[in-house]
Amino acid sequence: MKIVRRLSRLITPPGGTVVTIGNFDGVHLGHREIFRRVVSVARSLQSAAAVITFEPHPLRLLSPDRAPPRINTPAEKVRLIRASCIDLLVILPFNRRLAALSAADFVSAILVGKLAVRHLVIGYDYAFGRNREGDATFLAAAAARHGFTLDILEPLRAGDEVYSSTRIRQALLQGDVAGVVGVLGRHFTLDGLVISGAGRGRQIGFPTANLVTTKELLPLPGVYAVRVRYGRRMYDAVVNLGRRPTFAGEENTLEIHLLDFAGDLYGARLRLYFVARLRDERRFPSVVDLQRAIGADIDRARAILAKTRVLVYKETFDCALAAPPGSR
Repeated sequence: MKIVRRLSRLITPPGGTVVTIGNFDGVHLGHREIFRRVVSVARSLQSAAAVITFEPHPLRLLSPDRAPPRINTPAEKVRLIRASCIDLLVILPFNRRLAALSAADFVSAILVGKLAVRHLVIGYDYAFGRNREGDATFLAAAAARHGFTLDILEPLRAGDEVYSSTRIRQALLQGDVAGVVGVLGRHFTLDGLVISGAGRGRQIGFPTANLVTTKELLPLPGVYAVRVRYGRRMYDAVVNLGRRPTFAGEENTLEIHLLDFAGDLYGARLRLYFVARLRDERRFPSVVDLQRAIGADIDRARAILAKTRVLVYKETFDCALAAPPGSR
């Protein structure tokens, strides 16, 4: 996949493009269906499958108080879009100049002028351009005027539930890490770097790795059963996300206890896959009570993880359609 961050560096694909536009935070099952449609039409037209997205999220500039926490880091979003078999990713810097661009100018200058769009795919509720004027009605007229075709996909559902980034955020903020799997199509993950901590876990018999992450959206504080990728291996683990109230902690921390592991993790990068919420974080009357609770957490985590297959993006994304020659 080719990544372009400046339009001045974009070379128009010779066969034109099939394009979708959006923020695609979470790259959930609804987004992936849009990408499948883009790729399918692109292959039939022998064009490049292209995604246009924005950095940062437009609300960060237009209405910072309403900007949602990001489900994915920018690097994660790129990785997930690449895994969706897209040929060209255009990441437009969202600034005042772009915000002021009319939908008509966006279509003529970028979609037609730069990308030679042949077909456009958008979700049912998407709109772009100044004052969100680039809605479905506008695009139908623009497609006829400029000679490209248009798909407007209906909302994708699991039963009565529409796949949406908002639904994922709500579930995570409630601690429902198991519930988001059906919307994401994979387990919620975060990456981080192990740093030095106070060493309290080791002192009470449960050594922990203290993780710092750039992830904006974290699940509700509490104790979770997780799988952890360290190098090429996966480990069962229990993670405490919160303030360690038994020790009067004041800052949120991520403390991971890897099961059946012995070694020094300082400076290592770990990836966590959240499987199940075990309990709320709570203050225990004594260290002995805390030790008993951690032992019970470990027993529950082992039982849950033993019967759970963790879904990772490499297993749930596929490129079943062959890419056109020279597109990657």
